[in-house]
Amino acid sequence: MELEWISPKQAAEQWGITERQAQSLCAQGKIPDAARIGRSWLIPRNAEKPLDGRTKAAKQRKG
Repeated sequence: MELEWISPKQAAEQWGITERQAQSLCAQGKIPDAARIGRSWLIPRNAEKPLDGRTKAAKQRKG
């Protein structure tokens, strides 16, 4: 199975966050299967936006 990729800019538009936040999520390892090629990140097209760990709801979901 071959993955289709999107850029952090495209992911940011889909998820309603900034491009820098998407890049940061990649760097923190919060987006499974994200890959760094040179200075650019590739994000799987079907990746879901990670929970924001700063919110109360996200902390409750973590368990």
